[in-house]
Amino acid sequence: MRKTANKTATKAAQQLDQLLAQIALDHLFIETLATRKSDSLDFHDVSVWGVKSALVAAYQAGLAAGQSAAAKATDRPIQQQAA
Repeated sequence: MRKTANKTATKAAQQLDQLLAQIALDHLFIETLATRKSDSLDFHDVSVWGVKSALVAAYQAGLAAGQSAAAKATDRPIQQQAA
């Protein structure tokens, strides 16, 4: 049972990494979140509206994940709130 929990945690961490990388690419135009040990590659100039857009996307993803988890826990769908 412990191995299953570790696999689930690892899969969740990988999914989170993919989601954050996609948000960084879509909203901040950052190609990778991997450390590349070079200031010119690891530090980026981004607009405040890009940061806001990325934060909103991350918040919405977390909200959707929470609603999905709650729906699974209660075994009934939760209506999505209008933005």
